[in-house]
Amino acid sequence: MTNDPVAIVYGQPPADLAEAPAGAVQVSPLVPGAAALEGLAAESLLSALVQAPPGTVERRFVLAQTLRALKPGAPLTALALKEKGGSRLKKELEAFGCEVAETGRRHHRICETRRPDAPAGLDEAIAAGAPRLDPALGLWTQPGVFSWDRPDPGSRLLMSLLPHLAGRGADLGCGTGLLAHTVLANSGVTALELVDVDRRAVEVARRNVNDPRARFHWADARLAPELSGLDFVVMNPPFHDTGIEDKALGQGFIRRAHQILRPGGRVWLVANRHLPYEQVLSGLFAQVTPRGEGAGFKVYEARK
Repeated sequence: MTNDPVAIVYGQPPADLAEAPAGAVQVSPLVPGAAALEGLAAESLLSALVQAPPGTVERRFVLAQTLRALKPGAPLTALALKEKGGSRLKKELEAFGCEVAETGRRHHRICETRRPDAPAGLDEAIAAGAPRLDPALGLWTQPGVFSWDRPDPGSRLLMSLLPHLAGRGADLGCGTGLLAHTVLANSGVTALELVDVDRRAVEVARRNVNDPRARFHWADARLAPELSGLDFVVMNPPFHDTGIEDKALGQGFIRRAHQILRPGGRVWLVANRHLPYEQVLSGLFAQVTPRGEGAGFKVYEARK
C-alpha cells in the first residue's frame, strides 16, 4: 500500500465489544475490494483491531501478519467467541511474546496487548497459513478457505450426480474450484463464472482452474457480479457466517441462482440434509427434483 493506514480492522467485531479506531482501514479477505493483510508494510501500523477467525492455523496466520505490520509498542486488540478460538487467543498471543490483558464479555474473549520489539515465531505462523499445493487434494489451497484441508463430501456427491452440462453457467461459492473441474470437463460448456466472497479462494481457484472458459470474481455471490440468462448454476452454498450457522446464507444463494438463470435454466445444488431449502426452492422454481443423498447431504436439481 502506498499510504499505510494508522489502524486496520480485520473482520467485523461487535461495536459494543471493541470500537474501531478513527481512520481505520478494513483489511479482510472476506470483504470484496478490501486491502490484503499480507500486503501491509512491516512495522507500518499504529494500531490494529482483529476479529480473530475460528480456524487455528488461519488465526495464528492473521495474528502473526498483524504483529508484523504493527510498529513496536503499537496496541493490538484481538477478540473471538470463546468456543470459536477465543479460549486459546491469550496463549497464542503470549507464544508470540506478547504481554496480554484478557477480559470476557458476551461469550467473547477480548485480548489487549502491544507489539513487542521482537515477536517470536511470526515467520513459522505465516508460512503455515500461506497458500500451498496439497498433494492429497491435488489442488492449491489455503487455511481459512472452505474445505481447505480435506475433500468436501457434499461437493463430491454433487460432482458424482451432475449430468452433461452445456452453455453458460456459474459456480456460486466456488471455493478452490473443485466443482469447476467437473463442470469444465463438459465440452458443451462455453463459459463458467466462478464467484466467491473469499479472496483467498478466488486466488487458489485461479491456480487450480486453468481453462480459458473460466472467469473469476471476488464478490458476494448473492449480489454480484452482474449475470443474467445463464443456462445452469452449480453450487454448494455456505451456511456459516464467522463460524455461526446462518440458514439465510444458502437461501440467498438459491434466490440469486433463480435471478440469473434463463427461463428453463437449471440449478444443481448440494446441501446438508437438515437445511430447510425445499420451501424456498419450490417457491421459486417450476420443478424441483431430489437427485440423490448420502453422508448427510442431499442434491437437488431445480428448473426455472
